Amino acid sequence: MDIETQDSAFRSLPVARDLFYGGEWHAPINGRYVDTIDPSTSSVVATIAHADRTDTENAIQAAHSAWKEWRNTPIRSRQNMMRQAAERLRAHADELALIDAIDTGNPIAEMLGDAQFAANSLDYFAGLAPMLKGETFPIAGDSLHYSMREAIGVVARIVAYNHPLMFAAGKIAAPLAAGNTVIVKPPEQAPLSCLRLAELLKDVFPPGVLSVLPGGRECGETLSSHPLVKKVTLIGSVATGRAILRNASETLKPTLLELGGKNALIAFADADHDALVAGIVRGMNFTWAGQSCGSTSRVFLHESIHDKVLSAVADRTRQLHAPGNPTDRSTTMGPLISAQRRDEVLEFIKSAQTEGARLVTGGKAPDDAKFRNGFFIEPTIFSDVQPSMRIAKEEIFGPVMSVFRWRDEEELFDAVNGVEYGLTASIWTKDLVTAHRAAARVEAGYVWINQVSRHYLGVPFGGVKSSGIGREECIEELFDFTTTKSVNLQL
Repeated sequence: MDIETQDSAFRSLPVARDLFYGGEWHAPINGRYVDTIDPSTSSVVATIAHADRTDTENAIQAAHSAWKEWRNTPIRSRQNMMRQAAERLRAHADELALIDAIDTGNPIAEMLGDAQFAANSLDYFAGLAPMLKGETFPIAGDSLHYSMREAIGVVARIVAYNHPLMFAAGKIAAPLAAGNTVIVKPPEQAPLSCLRLAELLKDVFPPGVLSVLPGGRECGETLSSHPLVKKVTLIGSVATGRAILRNASETLKPTLLELGGKNALIAFADADHDALVAGIVRGMNFTWAGQSCGSTSRVFLHESIHDKVLSAVADRTRQLHAPGNPTDRSTTMGPLISAQRRDEVLEFIKSAQTEGARLVTGGKAPDDAKFRNGFFIEPTIFSDVQPSMRIAKEEIFGPVMSVFRWRDEEELFDAVNGVEYGLTASIWTKDLVTAHRAAARVEAGYVWINQVSRHYLGVPFGGVKSSGIGREECIEELFDFTTTKSVNLQL
């Protein structure tokens, strides 16, 4: 990082490093602070508060008290505050991207869009708020039957480290629009942009409506089990999702979970070659070192195009993606989030070689000495992958692509659907009949045809099987943060 960027980064970091709830900053009761690490250098960026059970309970109580008034705040007022929050995000998009680039290792050029997407989410759900209306039911002439949608209370949003600002700022939108208060638990590995979010929005919402509570397992367990938290949501791993479900079951609270993915990209023989190659590389999300639950990390190439496409994908990957300094706007690929994550990915690579997959490119940390202290791995592609191999079944969450050769369509879909995940899929063909047939057969919650990775506000996003529960980025998400009350009036 050059001196100018270093100075800019220092000015962008949040001044407050404590817990934000009840409209104020609070030191942790146990006095515990933890370091957050720059994954590109392994150096300490900042030391921040770490909430324990008591801190979390205090934040929940503050959010519950605020909800008693917030739920009765007129929709027009909630809309205005949400739109003001969106404008704050847009005005500070550059600094927020820089914070996330430092804290997550994701390239700043890509993170610039995260604040914009979050702002768009706030505007979108602000606009949908008037749809929170009930119905009347013509049941009997001597009675009036009607329903109404009501806010549920305190909502906990536990977000992931790959896009902390986008997830934190964007995911508060639906519950706030519905009249709920929200506690955001930032990722332990990258909490700084969430703290900066709290600084930026401190005077936008009434005290207690929005809380930001950095912490670890104890904080998460308290949020997911406390009776005053009426819904808990997660973007994270399957293991964490299962733990949250167990905790939430004690109070029968609903959940909304976006979990892991082992997503398939299926290429038929007639696919457009150039578009397919570009889509395969883009869909793997090498830019953020493959740390995306939506990455199409399993690529199924029809045998007639396999060799040609694989060669082109490997060449394009080498040309476009090489590890670099995440704060440099020319960088197209960053490090993994931690030393532990890097070592786990390297172990996957070792297992693939042991099981007989062919390494096409990458497979190790960069040779350049300037990356020695960071958690970098080269973009990695394996071919000759079999469905029984570990890299074919488990989510790696790293820059490792598995390429399969297929001939028989029945065997293809057995392999595609033969994993526990079902988040996304991508299908490439020029034939409409083939496209629709494949989309119907693949077990995934979101399917692209001749496209990959893009999200569209208004279109439901979510997974099946172990990839999650519920849908987001659509009106269904808004309704999921309400409860329906039915009323009978005897005339």
